[in-house]
Amino acid sequence: MEIWLIIDGEKAGPYQDFEVRGRIARGEVDGETPAWHTGLEEWKTLREIAVFANEFGAKRDIVADEGVAAVSGPPPLPQPQVFGRRFWARWLDIHLYLACWWLAMWLAGRPIGAAFNSVLIMVVQLVPWFIIEAILIHRTGTTPGKWMLGMEVVNADGSRLSLQAATLRSFRILVGGIGFGWSFLSLFCQGFSLFTARKLGRPLWDHGGNHIVRVKELVPQKVAGVVMGLSMAILVQFAVLVPHVVTSTQQMFPALREALEKNPPWRLPVRE
Repeated sequence: MEIWLIIDGEKAGPYQDFEVRGRIARGEVDGETPAWHTGLEEWKTLREIAVFANEFGAKRDIVADEGVAAVSGPPPLPQPQVFGRRFWARWLDIHLYLACWWLAMWLAGRPIGAAFNSVLIMVVQLVPWFIIEAILIHRTGTTPGKWMLGMEVVNADGSRLSLQAATLRSFRILVGGIGFGWSFLSLFCQGFSLFTARKLGRPLWDHGGNHIVRVKELVPQKVAGVVMGLSMAILVQFAVLVPHVVTSTQQMFPALREALEKNPPWRLPVRE
């Protein structure tokens, strides 16, 4: 039996099974080393392959070698899990959307303060974006943030997600991935998502739908565009929201309002 291995991120082989056993004995590979042989549909760890199970003690989750259609060669290497890149791509998308949302509210003359303090509006505020995201993933496989950072969402076989699958994926992210964007709930959801992604190898919303994220090489010009785009989006939100946040805070804390009127933070100190 010819075995292919992934060692230090590179595909190596083919090796005979006795050669792999020798590598195991010498400690060059372990039970978590990805491996493949003819008849398997995807990469498995060595401990999951029947002929090597005894090398690692008790058998668990062993894949049967028989009855699987043979394929011509080993499947592509697993995609790297760039969680940091995915984080920045997602929040670039969200902040670009929020900047457009608040700017549109301001241009339309809507009461910014009332909208900012409305629990209902803050709950549904991000829903339109995730509808847009589902359509973009279905049609193009990417979003502005993912495109800038060289990522594409596809099914395990490389095909585009159906609209239903893309919508379900976006809903899972909205609820379980970012907690509707609510401050502490959002932080908790993102931390939990990172923890489970490291355990499963991919986030829950991709694991559940058997989706993968293809990763391309970063382009420096696009990375600079991400920094500029994110900065501009935050500045727009800052310009629209801060006056209303200050007014709301002063109404809630009259003593703070009096203190600011007496000693405004923007007044320069007078030299003696």
